[in-house]
Amino acid sequence: MSGSKTQFAFVNHQFVSLDQAFLHVSDLAIQRGYGIFDYFKVSNGHPYFLDDYLTRFAESAHQMNLTMPLELSALKEIIYELIRKNGLGDSGVKMILTGGYSPDGYQPAAPNLVLTQQEFSLPGPAQYEHGIKIITHEYVREVPTAKTINYNMGIRLIQKIKESGADDVLYHQAGVVSEFPRCNFFIVKQDNTVVTPAQDVLRGITRKNVLAAADVRYQTAEAPITLTDIYEAKEAFLTSTTKRVLPIVQIAGKIIGNGQPGEITRQLLQDIIALEAEDFAKYA
Repeated sequence: MSGSKTQFAFVNHQFVSLDQAFLHVSDLAIQRGYGIFDYFKVSNGHPYFLDDYLTRFAESAHQMNLTMPLELSALKEIIYELIRKNGLGDSGVKMILTGGYSPDGYQPAAPNLVLTQQEFSLPGPAQYEHGIKIITHEYVREVPTAKTINYNMGIRLIQKIKESGADDVLYHQAGVVSEFPRCNFFIVKQDNTVVTPAQDVLRGITRKNVLAAADVRYQTAEAPITLTDIYEAKEAFLTSTTKRVLPIVQIAGKIIGNGQPGEITRQLLQDIIALEAEDFAKYA
């Protein structure tokens, strides 16, 4: 919350002050961790790539058998009103759709829709300049193509990440990697082919934009990536809404490439920044 200015949320059919944004304890999000969400960046009143995020939100709802309570056009109007009422600068809007107020703590009911907006900041310059270190863990998310609120494994691993002196954890199954708890993964092969895992991953919006940008200059592929592929790679990086394109220089104690952020990773970061500027200009 910024200063003493009242911040607003949207709960079901009304705007309320953020400190009054509540759901009943019978909601399946609380009882069973059942629900979906999505999240997008906002700058100077502009929600970046909003249509893409709304489409994914609706697809996640469909996969989890949750009925969207509003048409996407109506939801978009509410989002713009929330942004206007809050008047924040660089921020993020989170859309949550829950399993509803269950009569028995198990059966779904009418979903509850919650929208919140809070300030955020990008990673510091040092992480982009020097890259990050990550560890690996054997795990595949349940319903990986849906953006559910179930982040149990990622949260459980926070302490292990800290103890390892790392910044994040990359999931794999039998040596085939998939994604991070909150980011997508890419490598650059020795022949400059840009590759991202094709299976058991969330189709990230930044992932989509990076693939499109990379395809202009390089060969690209959505294909299986093994741990061996990673250790033989020229570069590695992650992508997400809040991190854009962040270089990875060490994975599970092994140095990637020359141990420095690579040229292609740096170029793709600039491409994404330019694409965001283009999206903002269309809005302006």
